[in-house]
Amino acid sequence: MARAIFSIWRGDQSGGAMQDYVTEVSEGMVVLDAVHQIQAESAHDLAVRWNCKAGKCGSCSAEVNGKPRLMCMTRLSDLPLDEPVTIEPMQAFPSIRDLVTDVSWNFEVKTKIKKFTPRPPDAADGTWRIAQEDVERVQEFRKCIECFLCQDVCHVLRDHHLHDAFIGPRFLVYTAALEMHPLDVEDRLADLKEAHGVGYCNITKCCTKSCPEHITITDNAIIPLKERVVDRFYDPVRRLLRVFQG
Repeated sequence: MARAIFSIWRGDQSGGAMQDYVTEVSEGMVVLDAVHQIQAESAHDLAVRWNCKAGKCGSCSAEVNGKPRLMCMTRLSDLPLDEPVTIEPMQAFPSIRDLVTDVSWNFEVKTKIKKFTPRPPDAADGTWRIAQEDVERVQEFRKCIECFLCQDVCHVLRDHHLHDAFIGPRFLVYTAALEMHPLDVEDRLADLKEAHGVGYCNITKCCTKSCPEHITITDNAIIPLKERVVDRFYDPVRRLLRVFQG
């Protein structure tokens, strides 16, 4: 057993400060274990959101030593315990209390994206025939656990606070899953260009690096969506054809 210092942000929407706690740590512990232990020992009113403790619910997102992480998947053995471990709430969303942030904006955004609209069945039994490679292309995007770490690390939301103009990487992934689905016939490109602000992303790949499910957000979702928008609205040949057709 060893003792470690954890510097945890305490406060709410009106403000707050970092507060140090000392607790015993042992082999195999993760950050969430330490937070729960501190709750039990010395900070009974410490607010923290969690559920599965298995890296699948996305609830315990926070910033550990300045990096967006799932607390339940961040092992203390991977952190330098000779100095305080800082634990802060996600910075891209409003604080509720302590480590808990208000992520309701994300669910509001999701309702604004055009839903899955399948083409008519192409088989006599009322089902569809789909190529396996088309299924596999979008399967990666379904791994998202909506931890919103990619949203938190995105500078457009975190630093520039353009929540009204940009849906963020999580929902560009969601849109890509729909746009690339072999059965979907809905057109979301105009929304991507205007309402969803895909042009704000400058493909730094910070969202990809932060994803605990290792989804290749930038290369496999965002860049293909950008290419589709460019082809539709900015390709000079297409613009010339529209002039002649109009």
